[in-house]
Amino acid sequence: MALKRIHKELTELQRDPPPGCTAAPNGTDYFQWSGSIEGPPDTPYEGGLFNVQITFPANYPLSAPQISFTTTIFHPNVSQTGAICLDTLKRNWSAGLSI
Repeated sequence: MALKRIHKELTELQRDPPPGCTAAPNGTDYFQWSGSIEGPPDTPYEGGLFNVQITFPANYPLSAPQISFTTTIFHPNVSQTGAICLDTLKRNWSAGLSI
């Protein structure tokens, strides 16, 4: 179930990528992705490119992916190790959400 869902989401991302964001599997491992987020205009992050590592659990989408920044970023919702601290990626995750 997880791999089928991941393939579906990858196809959607390739067809209609969110502005300023990229994400794709690391080689042939569809459970490990790398991505990037461009710093939004008119923010302190403007002009930056912030890399993320995405790990999908075996029971995705029933459990949230683990997403962390591999680029150092200073933000109240990002820990010193790059972990993203959002309820949506923890206890408020829903199978209706996607990457």
